[in-house]
Amino acid sequence: MRIRTTGVVAVLGLALAASGCGGGDNDEPTANESVDAAGGKLVIWADDRRTAALKPFADRFGQENGVTVEVQAVSKDLQTNFVTAAQQGSGPDVVVGAHDWIGNMVRNGAIEPVQLSADQRSAFDETAVKAVTYNGQLYGVPYAQENLALIRNTELAPEAPATIEDLVATGKKLKADGKVTEILCLQVGQTGDAYHLYPLYTSGGGYLFGTTATGDYDPTDVGVGKPGSIEAFKKIAALGEKGDGALKRSISDTNSIATFAARKCAYLVSGPWATADAKKAELTYDISPVPGFAGGKEAQPFVGVQAFYVAAKGQNKALAQEFVANYTTRPDLAVALYEAEPRPPALTAALDQVKAKDPDLAKFTEAGRNGQVLPAIPAMAAIWDPFGKAEAAVVGGADPEKTIIAAGKTITDSIK
Repeated sequence: MRIRTTGVVAVLGLALAASGCGGGDNDEPTANESVDAAGGKLVIWADDRRTAALKPFADRFGQENGVTVEVQAVSKDLQTNFVTAAQQGSGPDVVVGAHDWIGNMVRNGAIEPVQLSADQRSAFDETAVKAVTYNGQLYGVPYAQENLALIRNTELAPEAPATIEDLVATGKKLKADGKVTEILCLQVGQTGDAYHLYPLYTSGGGYLFGTTATGDYDPTDVGVGKPGSIEAFKKIAALGEKGDGALKRSISDTNSIATFAARKCAYLVSGPWATADAKKAELTYDISPVPGFAGGKEAQPFVGVQAFYVAAKGQNKALAQEFVANYTTRPDLAVALYEAEPRPPALTAALDQVKAKDPDLAKFTEAGRNGQVLPAIPAMAAIWDPFGKAEAAVVGGADPEKTIIAAGKTITDSIK
């Protein structure tokens, strides 16, 4: 399951102990400073799953460069802990995390740009590079990307639905025939889920932020509460508990995949992380783009990217730049991270290597071709909670126009 990466607006005043690297700020290393300076030690922070996959490569990098490399697991609140530690000068040299952390990390002075050559950049998927580019600068090296798609039990629903209305019609028939208990497994929960709703929201005519002339997201142009979002939420309401019953608050992040794997619904809106459960349940399934509303716009999922970042206040930035720019760009490392968690590699050579044995990857990639890069601007932190709560309320039967207008006001007031 994807962990929603809500931006951290304020740095928490917690006392985070230095974990393997300490002291205050150091001067920027010079270009000719050797990589084994500053004690010859590199500290990397990642979550539990990535830590295990990274360790063999970190050990090899250390051996090849005559330095010590520690990969440390931060199992909870990685972004928050990293930003706080960076403020205190006690954080790591490299951190691994989602691209939509970038705006918050840059604003707090926690990361610095990564230096990649034009040839290195061209080796990655173009969308992945765009995701880690902020204010015109490259702030991370992407290693995986992800997006939602429609995962379909082909025994129950042999054909991919062209529209969400087609999906609902088939789901209703399957339910009436006693073959399923749910029309659609799209997680909503009691507080909503903006990430999973977004494809339907865009198809209905809504948007979150407009864009500037350079294509960057514009935090001054909030689409929530505007006419397009109102129309989108009216359509979403029609799918809700007082309408077709395709969207339900009882379907949440804790049971949506399990319900699909148990053959209680024919359709699941989820990402690459869901296929392991489907395979374990021995389902026959297929993957296609999330369908939009009939006559509406194309449904556009968010595209998220996982990346390596160089800490701006790390103890050994020269070594960190060397590792991130010239080691995390290796296909074998990208493949190892894929094997630890099956998200499509951002490095084209690695994707080509693994998709031959995993046809799901190409299907997820195709389902995200028209996707929108998940906004990395700090203003995105103002979206998640009010938008999600508006979704849950409307799915439960609240007035869509009043609810989304109120959510838009909360969001814009928070951003100002």
